[in-house]
Amino acid sequence: MTTPPFEDRAPADDHITAYDERHFVTYLRILDAADEGADWREVAGIVFGLDADAEPDRARQVHDNHLARARWMTAHGYKHLLDKSREG
Repeated sequence: MTTPPFEDRAPADDHITAYDERHFVTYLRILDAADEGADWREVAGIVFGLDADAEPDRARQVHDNHLARARWMTAHGYKHLLDKSREG
């Protein structure tokens, strides 16, 4: 499975962005990995294609930032999806 092109930092908006929509599967993958207790280095390599040995700071930032956004999606972002579905 390939990950869509990603930024080093996920959005920090208080609403779902087009970036979030492109990365729903990415967010699910890293949430699943976190729930399973996977090492962040392995997740950065598998999900984002980053080498945590070569770029440890960047790999950690990408992983942690996207995991935080994924957690925001589960706590708050889903409400925006529900609102969108009611509009259509």
